[in-house]
Amino acid sequence: MVFAGLPSRRDAGVTPGTDSRQDHALTGHLLAPGEHLTGTDTAPLLQALTRLRTADTLTPEHPDHVFTPLSLLLDQWEAQEVNTAPFHNGLALVQARYAALGLRQLLPLDRVLVAVRSVRSGARGGFHHPNQGYRHLQMRAVVTAYGDLAAPEPYAGELTLLDLLRSYAHDCLHFGSYRAYRLIDGAPVRGQYGVNFRRADGRSYSAPDRAGARSTRNIGTVMEGACDREARSITRQIAHGHGVLVSGGTDGYAFRDVTGQLDSADVAELAGLPDTGSETRAYLASMGRYESAVNMRYQAFLEEIGGGEAEDLHSVILASMISGDVGALSTWLDQRHGPGTFAALFMSQVYMGQMDLVLAS
Repeated sequence: MVFAGLPSRRDAGVTPGTDSRQDHALTGHLLAPGEHLTGTDTAPLLQALTRLRTADTLTPEHPDHVFTPLSLLLDQWEAQEVNTAPFHNGLALVQARYAALGLRQLLPLDRVLVAVRSVRSGARGGFHHPNQGYRHLQMRAVVTAYGDLAAPEPYAGELTLLDLLRSYAHDCLHFGSYRAYRLIDGAPVRGQYGVNFRRADGRSYSAPDRAGARSTRNIGTVMEGACDREARSITRQIAHGHGVLVSGGTDGYAFRDVTGQLDSADVAELAGLPDTGSETRAYLASMGRYESAVNMRYQAFLEEIGGGEAEDLHSVILASMISGDVGALSTWLDQRHGPGTFAALFMSQVYMGQMDLVLAS
């Protein structure tokens, strides 16, 4: 199946009149606002990216699910008198907040494919569904609506809208972060993503965190944590504004997850749930692992390095991801922890070639 771009009545996701160059780059060549092509002849690289971005190579990985572009899905829900205000009010917050960080163009709704139905019995959708999210090479997000995808009549309740808002706000930051591509053996490869770097031979800037680490020294985990912290903060504001509160059972965990209110007791409970073999059990287990490995480590990092200025550090990280300029973040860190703090925190010996190893990840 090919999605060359579906017409939509909505222009949400693209703020008109803010940056004509960015709009032209997206609509004319399918490049995101922060993407840059490197090399002496970038035409083959652009062609390779365009091929990936005009062919549907993602939904076949989920053959049991039925996908709909988010723009069309919102129209369908509204025609069914579903209250989509939580999503649209959240979108307004996303536009304002991300513009302040330097991102004036959001992920177009037509490039978000949402599964709301599945022929697989027991299929569970939501943020922690396997193998979903934003895919930079395809410049498309593939997600699933929270809840029972195999239900005869899929129900788009408030929690479904909040989970979708969290996913979209999260993926917009991945979409809008700086990327530098180069062509290696005919394939597009990232040399820089946000404030993370990768050498041509595959060596990453940071080493993986050790198992059981409380904080993080992996810049990829920092960026992922920053995206989700911001997305969940916006979702929490919307949930509060709409008076949404869910407690108890799977939905209770999911509500605390999308609003950033899971705690260590929740994580321990999620890890200790009996393995029933169901997709709901797998979903909850994935939720707990993500909270532990990403969000809790990022929170610990902000407290450890940012102290009383943790929120300011968080904003600097996001702005640096969008601009691709490590300078502002390095200056912030140097002023508080001394020269060279960024490299001291994140750079691995492998990246500098000081160990006889090459990362293939």
